[in-house]
Amino acid sequence: MSTLRDLAEEHTHLRPADIDHLHRIAGDWQLLSDLSFADLLLWVPVDADGTFLCVAQVRPTTAPTAYQDDQVGRIVGGSEVAHLGVAYSQGRIWREGDPVWYGDVPARHEAIPVRLRTAEGEAGEVIAVVGRDTNLSTARTPSQLELNYLTTADDLAQMIADGTFPPPRHPGETTSAPRVGDGLVRLDAGGKVTYASPNAQSAYRRLGYASHLVGEDLAALHRRLAGDPLEGTEAANGILAALRGEGPPRREIDARGATMLTRALPLMPAGVPIGALVLVRDITEVRRRDRALITKDATIREIHHRVKNNLQTVAALLRLQARRVAMPEARVALEESVRRVASIALVHETLSMSSDEAVEFDGIVDRVSSAATEVAATEVSVGMRRRGSFGVLPAEIATSLVMVLNELLLNAVEHGFPPSDEEDEPLTVAASGMVPVAVPEVDPELRPEVVVSAHRFRKMLHVSVADNGRGLPPDFDAERASRLGLQIVRALVTGELRGTIELRAGANGGTEAVLVVPLARNAPDGRSQG
Repeated sequence: MSTLRDLAEEHTHLRPADIDHLHRIAGDWQLLSDLSFADLLLWVPVDADGTFLCVAQVRPTTAPTAYQDDQVGRIVGGSEVAHLGVAYSQGRIWREGDPVWYGDVPARHEAIPVRLRTAEGEAGEVIAVVGRDTNLSTARTPSQLELNYLTTADDLAQMIADGTFPPPRHPGETTSAPRVGDGLVRLDAGGKVTYASPNAQSAYRRLGYASHLVGEDLAALHRRLAGDPLEGTEAANGILAALRGEGPPRREIDARGATMLTRALPLMPAGVPIGALVLVRDITEVRRRDRALITKDATIREIHHRVKNNLQTVAALLRLQARRVAMPEARVALEESVRRVASIALVHETLSMSSDEAVEFDGIVDRVSSAATEVAATEVSVGMRRRGSFGVLPAEIATSLVMVLNELLLNAVEHGFPPSDEEDEPLTVAASGMVPVAVPEVDPELRPEVVVSAHRFRKMLHVSVADNGRGLPPDFDAERASRLGLQIVRALVTGELRGTIELRAGANGGTEAVLVVPLARNAPDGRSQG
């Protein structure tokens, strides 16, 4: 289905600022729908002949809907939308008329003009109409709660017509907020409570206030209840700002082990401040879970930090041992072990700074690539380049993949561009472990380079490590290669990563290793995870 913006841009001549204002209304109008016990439909004019297009709809959570079918995308005209035409052309709220029937559902029509205020703060022209349609099939006996809901809804409807609702959203603030059913408190112009819903009363009792809220100065009450004086002052200032006609940010109040989220909205129909609406929600359990998760995340990060430190200690011990070994072959083996342990430590170092069990892998690849050129036994200056992005990878994939790339990069540098004393017996990244054979000479004019490429396609990660070095021997067979590095690569790719690897001659010379790794892991029962 098309979005509000798509429909408005395709069928109307509304300006971008107009469409943004309609988006803000659609992001906040669940409040008005619940207070009104009615469906809200956002209509925009299509032609000058009185045709309107529905670009958004919201159903109430406090009453049955008037429409079983979604109305978004519907274009109507004529007598069916005459009330919309009156509200649009005359700029006033339309409440006249008899109930209409939608199938076997009787409904009452209302139409609220939508204005966008000018930069000077004046009421601008009407840009759309909100239809407020109430299902009349269920008879209601008006209670104090319903009367307060409807009175507040009428005030907010007038503010939409004035262009003062919804208030501006604060930077970084999400649309998540207390709903009408969570708890509602209405204040008069002096900040005294004139009505508090039963759920609101219960939320305040959990904070430690056992008396009735009606008649209380809510700003002063917030100061008294809050366990933190600064927090209480901020919550009270939010109430006072709403009474002045401003739209303060949402606030939380902690007291006696409970937490309550509050949102204060100014009530100023026709531009006259008459009080404020305060929505409250008990979020004690939510914050307890948040704190538990924060503690768990901190513990996991500390574990990764300690694992990294332990791996670095192991690498340092191996490095010391390598310096004391007289046999060249043993020293080389120990130095290779140091590099492998260090590459795993790099992943744990990144995880220790992450808020979840996933890492941004591009930075790790860049650091491993840089290290490969520094430690590789070659006299040639080899350039490293990354093309594409690995993106964010889960820890279980990142740990194995970094070892694979570490081996491929080191072999690409050392065997694709060997020192001068090895030119008679060249080996390539793919040929490591094979009997040395003659291969074509490297073009002296070609700048030595290794390119790591990555892209994602259909939940698969495609990676290649390509060099422009000496290339593969004519009789190369990856399955018979016995060098430890290549065995590690094959074991990790086909085992831990459940992927495939192909070693082949590059399109423009050199050697290319191509990996395909699934990003969705399989559970023990064969089902896909993640």
